Amino acid sequence: MNNHFKSIILQKTGASSLYEKEMIQELWSGYGKILRIGLENASVESVVVKHVQLPTHSNHPRGWNTDVGHQRKIKSYKVETKWYDRYSEKSAARLPKCLAIETQNDEVLIVLEDLDQAGYPVRKTSVTWEEIDSCLGWLAQFHASYLGEDTDGLWAVGTYWHLETRPQELAVLDDQRLKDAAPIIDAKLNACKYKTLVHGDAKLANFCFSEDGQVAGVDFQYVGGGCGMKDIAYFIGSCLNESDCERLEAEILDTYFAHLQSALGERNEALEKEWRSLYRVAWADFHRFLKGWSPGHWKINSYSERITAEVINGL
Repeated sequence: MNNHFKSIILQKTGASSLYEKEMIQELWSGYGKILRIGLENASVESVVVKHVQLPTHSNHPRGWNTDVGHQRKIKSYKVETKWYDRYSEKSAARLPKCLAIETQNDEVLIVLEDLDQAGYPVRKTSVTWEEIDSCLGWLAQFHASYLGEDTDGLWAVGTYWHLETRPQELAVLDDQRLKDAAPIIDAKLNACKYKTLVHGDAKLANFCFSEDGQVAGVDFQYVGGGCGMKDIAYFIGSCLNESDCERLEAEILDTYFAHLQSALGERNEALEKEWRSLYRVAWADFHRFLKGWSPGHWKINSYSERITAEVINGL
């Protein structure tokens, strides 16, 4: 990290000095790192820093500048920067406070509150129903916070598997019936009357838990417009096996909508009716991506196949 970025962190935190405490993870294809930075003589012990180093055409001669995946990822970092700069403070759902955003040449620095220090140090690889309830509550608060919000600077259509951004995965999809239906499924979701901002990558790994079961969310590279059911279907698929997905489907939706109606302040029956009808459509939409991207993936199961067939039959 260059001295300019270090000076920004010191300035925004009031620390007298800093040191690299831990590398949390490397970003895709070596585009940077997420670091935990320790602070001396500051009001907090540490911050989390996302340091993105965006490659340019000139220093990437392998043609990545025209690669769909590369361009999608580049845009995702720009979206996340815009998200923290303009939108994040409106969220009633708990997420890290943004302390600073700095851009220099092809590098971006996002300085964030350390959620571990803030009381959310627990990460889960499996969840109880109570923890699912907490995450559904978080998503409901998030969606309620941005109902009708514009998408300026974000993805016009949120989620990392949005059809328009995944032409390669569609091209290799060998399920012809699903391939033919994909644009209609996409259009059905995009045509919903009640739109919000969706998180876009609301998997279990992007939730941080407190010891008493409270939850906070991270990773906002794929925030954009759409139906909240995209987040719900994707989240549930990330943490339950197929039998539980099916067994708990009604309870999942009832729980989410109870949280959502509470978060909205006044009941919106029309929204609930529309979104409930799109839950399985959202499920089929992600299933389309998954079958093209990774045909042998563990999430491809009989429940998803059956739901998708029902959705296609109903188009």
